[in-house]
Amino acid sequence: MLLTALLVTVAAFIVALAITSVVRQRALSRGELEQVNARSSHVVPTPSSGGIGIATGGTLVTLAIAYLQPWVGMPVAIAGILIAILGYVDDRRHIPARWRLGAQIILVGVVVSVLPLDVLSTALGIAMPDMVLFVLLVIAGAFWLNLFNFMDGIDGLAASEAIFLLLALTLLPFLISPAVMIHPSFWWPVGVAAACGGFLVLNWPPAKIFMGDVGSTWLGLMLTFFALLGLVMGSVNLPQLLILPAAFLADALTTLGRRLARGERVYEAHRRHAYQLLALRFGSHRKVTLLYMAINVVVLLPLTWHARDLGAVGWLVALAVYAVLVPAAWWAGAGRPLDPQSDEERPEPDNRQ
Repeated sequence: MLLTALLVTVAAFIVALAITSVVRQRALSRGELEQVNARSSHVVPTPSSGGIGIATGGTLVTLAIAYLQPWVGMPVAIAGILIAILGYVDDRRHIPARWRLGAQIILVGVVVSVLPLDVLSTALGIAMPDMVLFVLLVIAGAFWLNLFNFMDGIDGLAASEAIFLLLALTLLPFLISPAVMIHPSFWWPVGVAAACGGFLVLNWPPAKIFMGDVGSTWLGLMLTFFALLGLVMGSVNLPQLLILPAAFLADALTTLGRRLARGERVYEAHRRHAYQLLALRFGSHRKVTLLYMAINVVVLLPLTWHARDLGAVGWLVALAVYAVLVPAAWWAGAGRPLDPQSDEERPEPDNRQ
């Protein structure tokens, strides 16, 4: 079984790399490039929708799981395929936000519905009717899905974050009990991380192709599922799930708060995230991506391990993390407004192809 799991994981990497390469070559031959504008973080026209590679490689792994556990794997695979199609259409021709969000909520609901709500309620320490819990989890999942999409704005960042989160969700239970390696669910996020790695080969700064909504929304959906699955299996708790993505959450939430305070339309494209302004200040996407990954690996992963106690200690660690990262993200995003009227493009050397 371990050999089969390794082969599927390697296949996911190869398939993702191959599909991403094909998408890139097709886009270049047809001139279908994402053009530079005042809200872009890139400086040269670049192919997009490379996330098709991630979704294809990750779906391969999901279908392998569906062969062993069809009652879980098949609904997740179908929901993933549909949200990838939705993202691809949105990449090509804009879908109104209300229709896009409505479809996302339905598909997140499909993913949540395959998990036992009574077990989730116990894991979360929340006593409430199943339907209320279901609605709250769907709203939280849809919120995370869009947040992850918003954070896909510079080379390598979203794919690297996804790899970190997926591998962390497998490392934590492995450190407690190495025997989990024999369970198919252990290899599921590992295989998806491998698919992200295949894409990252071409997305690492300077990016030769972008992820697009087809990849970021698919990953947002799968990360939601794996987080909830970890709660069901008892391998993670809620404080840990808040700490692991804290760098992304702190950036996105402070940016959202700043834009709401200014009365802006939060669903419209912009370039005011902390990571985007840092990329402008550093003149490099690579430095910012490496900075976020260093925070993840050196700070957040060890703290997540120490927060494995669901009691007061875990919550205190989570609060301490956000007490530091939220002000840091607020400061990093406190640069002057960037909009089509006031912003001047600044070249970013590692974004040139």
